[in-house]
Amino acid sequence: MNLTLSTSTLRAALFVGAALAVAAAPPSRPNLVFIMADDLGWADVAFHGGNAPTPQLDRLAHEGLELDAHYVAPVCSPTRTGLLTGRCWSRFGVTTPQNERALPWDTVTLPRALKARGYDTALVGKWHLGSLPSQGPNHFGFDHAYGSLAGGVSPYSHKYKQGPFVDTWHRNEQLLAEPGHVTDLITAEAIRWLESRRTAPFFLYVPFTAVHLPVKEPAEWLARVPATITGVVARHYAASIMHLDDAVGRIVATLERTGQRGNTLLVFTSDNGGSTAENNDRSYPSDDCPSGRLPGNNGAWRGEKGSLYEGGTRVPTLVSWPGRIKPGKVAAPVHITDWVPTFAALAGYRSERDLQWDGTDILPLLTTHTPPPERTLYGVAPNFRAQAVHRGDWKLVVTAPAAPNAKKKSAATPAIEELFNLRDDPAEAKNLATVRPDILAQLRAHLAAASARDRDSVAKD
Repeated sequence: MNLTLSTSTLRAALFVGAALAVAAAPPSRPNLVFIMADDLGWADVAFHGGNAPTPQLDRLAHEGLELDAHYVAPVCSPTRTGLLTGRCWSRFGVTTPQNERALPWDTVTLPRALKARGYDTALVGKWHLGSLPSQGPNHFGFDHAYGSLAGGVSPYSHKYKQGPFVDTWHRNEQLLAEPGHVTDLITAEAIRWLESRRTAPFFLYVPFTAVHLPVKEPAEWLARVPATITGVVARHYAASIMHLDDAVGRIVATLERTGQRGNTLLVFTSDNGGSTAENNDRSYPSDDCPSGRLPGNNGAWRGEKGSLYEGGTRVPTLVSWPGRIKPGKVAAPVHITDWVPTFAALAGYRSERDLQWDGTDILPLLTTHTPPPERTLYGVAPNFRAQAVHRGDWKLVVTAPAAPNAKKKSAATPAIEELFNLRDDPAEAKNLATVRPDILAQLRAHLAAASARDRDSVAKD
């Protein structure tokens, strides 16, 4: 009899064992707070070498758990789709920032699952999964909703891009106008809602608009920016990061002050990598924001927002739950779709039907640092122009062929395949597609299997 276990089999056994140990513990239905920055790059935070001070996030990194390989979509609406459904965004046909309704009406979203277990639910910040009031968060499981129905907004007028969705600031899908900086308004609403909680467990989702363009910060925050940071846009961008960091600290302080911190699992992440787009985008109503390119910093990672390379999809992520989450740093790949099965398990939610989650319950990873069994992580770029799969040390990025151009008399170009070993080459500098045809063939097969599920749940009118 062969008693030798493969590494993957042993890892699976350990993960299952850790999961059973967690399941055996008395269900506590912890509070859940999920904070999402907008366009925050890997190295925009001080704990990754960023030049803007982030003492509150640094503290969470020091006292909590850092997920060193947390992957999201390369742009915003897809990441939000993955977070709230536990399924890859491409299954809903969502690949770009969009104002159309993203989800079928009957989708079992994360807040709906948690409400079935007695949770109070709130979204305070940016929705961007259907920008009409009739398609807002209250229609998809949130008891309370506030912020932008559409995407990022001008910091003081709280307006979205010119067009049918320019007026987007709302409370429970009733449009409103109010003074104040967008980061302050979101923070204040989140704190008020936390202070109003009584006995029921709660899920608070806080998708900030910082540091999405256009940035323009109050004088008090600009005055705190280190003198070593020069340039008008760079200083406003740094101030926006510092302002966001302070907001996270205020939310944590509220949990502590109200006695809820000990039974609250808190996650901080970003919806995609950093951006270097023009800050003063003229499609937004003017708040007289400074002109110049954003200095989004993705560190050593290749690419940025919109890209399936690490710079577009690997984002700073922290988890904190005093006494329950094991502090430190884990390198096991984690996906934005993992949070639905993880939070559902913590809440004791079970569905009577298969919800076809693409994510997995990562609670053993959080509590004991036991990595999940090897699996395939799948990602899709805007308009399906590229796809990627990541399995083990290997990652395949396939860029779609360019269509022929009759005017320029150019023929169609073939798809581009790039194969990287992320363990040896995390910066994705060396394409090994011709060197490792065996690995390439394996990842092609995984990509084909994953992409076969694209568009299987597209929202219909």
